[in-house]
Amino acid sequence: MFEFNRIKRLPPYVFSIVNNIKMEARRRGEDIIDLGMGNPDGATPKHIVDKLIEAVQKPKNHRYSASKGITQLRMAICEWYKRRYDVDLDPESEAVVSIGSKEGLSHLVLATIEPGDVVMTPTPAYPIHPYSVIIAGGEVRTIPVGPGIDFFDEMEKAYKSAWPRPRMLIINFPHNPTTQVVEDPDFFRKVVDFAKENKIIVLHDLAYADLVYDGYKAPSFLQVPGAKDVGVEFFSLTKSYNMAGWRVGFCVGSKKIIEALSQIKSYLDYGMFQPIQIASVIALRGPQECVEDIRSVYESRRNVLINSLQQIGWKVDPPKATMFVWARIPEAFEKMGSLEFSKLLLTEGGVAVSPGIGFGDGGDSYVRFALVENEHRIRQATKGIRKVLSR
Repeated sequence: MFEFNRIKRLPPYVFSIVNNIKMEARRRGEDIIDLGMGNPDGATPKHIVDKLIEAVQKPKNHRYSASKGITQLRMAICEWYKRRYDVDLDPESEAVVSIGSKEGLSHLVLATIEPGDVVMTPTPAYPIHPYSVIIAGGEVRTIPVGPGIDFFDEMEKAYKSAWPRPRMLIINFPHNPTTQVVEDPDFFRKVVDFAKENKIIVLHDLAYADLVYDGYKAPSFLQVPGAKDVGVEFFSLTKSYNMAGWRVGFCVGSKKIIEALSQIKSYLDYGMFQPIQIASVIALRGPQECVEDIRSVYESRRNVLINSLQQIGWKVDPPKATMFVWARIPEAFEKMGSLEFSKLLLTEGGVAVSPGIGFGDGGDSYVRFALVENEHRIRQATKGIRKVLSR
């Protein structure tokens, strides 16, 4: 009786297959170690929580807020960029608060992409990157991302093979799920030059800016002169401050693009609960030692997982960033594909991981581990994996 064409364009959610098996096993009383969803397990730092409690007790903060974010939060965002990257931003015209970066990115695509427009995104990719385009009625052209792949060569191929020519480029470094990072200082300069030459909008998702290891530092797209002429950057407090459920993100950069996001948000929401925004000001302006503490926890978990996997014969390169490990399926199991291999790890090893096929083309030879369990549980997980690999 009802046809919803936009929904029909979305594929079945592959991750739900593994999630359903996981929940059935838990209902049977089985202990499943969940390294699938990238859901931070740590507590939000106390000084941020204390500010939320203080702010929520004031009735004036219970009213509608501002869809683009309260002034103090937008000012704190711009101060944070100046301290971190020496990037100057106007809090009135070059910054907007979003209800998590996922909401902001998807609504920005909806505001700027017309049905039939072509957008380039990496593959594999965090699902909202390509599917925000599908939801907006656009068409996706993918750029392979991974070890040994020349990103710019592939981007030029994708651009030249698309008609109409792409209108937007969505990128994400450090990258989820492949953990690829920008190491060439000229990388973003090349992106800006390409965007200017071809009149392309650039959206960069910098969600994992702080989760970096082995001395690596993640650059900002906006550090390149002229970047604000062609694009914007998203950041989220989710990972850096263990604020996943708070849903606080923001977008900064091009005035015209920020205006488009601000305008569509003014029709869709009244902003997040004001006490959350007030506490987020404290997160950005307050002591930052907590960010280093969170980063070091993930680095330690990464080391434990990599070492434990290597000890059982699964050779995986340690990522330089993100809260994930992107592991190529052992050769003996590769023909199964990532979904069947993930199901095997779950049913026979008691470990849930994310099948790489859920992230798109190029992912089916991999699974993604999320570093969201403590070191003891990670070691326990590798014992379950050992049972599977010894078959």
